[in-house]
Amino acid sequence: MEEKVIVDEVKVETQEAPVEAPVEAPAEPAESMEDYAAELENSMRKISEGDILTGTVIDVNEEEIIIDLQYYAEGVIKAEDYSSDPSVTAMDEIKIGDEISATVVRRDDGRGRIQLSKKEANAVLAWDKLQTLLDEKTDVEVKITDVVKSGVVAFLEGIRGFIPASQLSLSYVEEEALEEYRNKKIMVRVITVDQEKNKLVMSAKDILREKAAEEKKKMVSNVEVGLVTEGVVESLQPYGAFVRLSNGLSGLLHVSQICEKRIKHPGAVLKEGETIKVKVTAIKDGKISLSKKALEEVAAVEIQEEAIELPETEGLSTSLGALLAGLKL
Repeated sequence: MEEKVIVDEVKVETQEAPVEAPVEAPAEPAESMEDYAAELENSMRKISEGDILTGTVIDVNEEEIIIDLQYYAEGVIKAEDYSSDPSVTAMDEIKIGDEISATVVRRDDGRGRIQLSKKEANAVLAWDKLQTLLDEKTDVEVKITDVVKSGVVAFLEGIRGFIPASQLSLSYVEEEALEEYRNKKIMVRVITVDQEKNKLVMSAKDILREKAAEEKKKMVSNVEVGLVTEGVVESLQPYGAFVRLSNGLSGLLHVSQICEKRIKHPGAVLKEGETIKVKVTAIKDGKISLSKKALEEVAAVEIQEEAIELPETEGLSTSLGALLAGLKL
């Protein structure tokens, strides 16, 4: 009899890893013609010689500046067309990303680029900028490039300007001293703008005067009424003497405060260059009033108040009779 062998079937289940849903990238906004309207308009605009264009610097080297004009052609400014100021170079002033305005010289420089001149644009745009600097009394830094009769020359916004010798310092700068200002950088303000006459005049004097006044104000704030100090007589005037104190400040020693005696002129008692001791009696509106007489009065009071003490002895008497008894007539 045949035996039947029964083989049990073993079911093996394989567990598969769950399939993750793909991560969807954020949807990009739908583009339309409106998004390119500005670029399209720029690319289709007509450019003519003499137009002033503004663009972004994308490259600069010793020979030229390349500008993105948002046009089908790039702009280029040759080094010699950058500025009228011989001391200025594009590489010193311009960096990639700067905006710059220039005049179209040629629509094609032979390499498919638009040739521009910042020098010519300055002749048009600079005068408006200079007028704004004048109206707003803006302080600007300039470099003196040349020395001429009665003053010096400096360029501002590409325009040649003049700084008179009387406006270089708080006092007039003599002609032989003007050479010291060559290649020097100073802060100035525009004081005259005349495009028709091509005249630009600048001044450093007001800036220096304001700076000196501010420094004096700080110094005066550290001086107290009652201070006794030494000073040098700077000048003699009919109404008094100006004395320069040890801290560099000057004060007025009125003729009535020089001494106890009544004098007609400070020169009767003082001389220029003399060192004297004075007392600060008042400070008003930054002006210091001094007195020499006050010190003499103090000295006189101290002498009067000195007490003289006599030693007490048995044979000493302060009576009038005792004093007369000792006299031999």
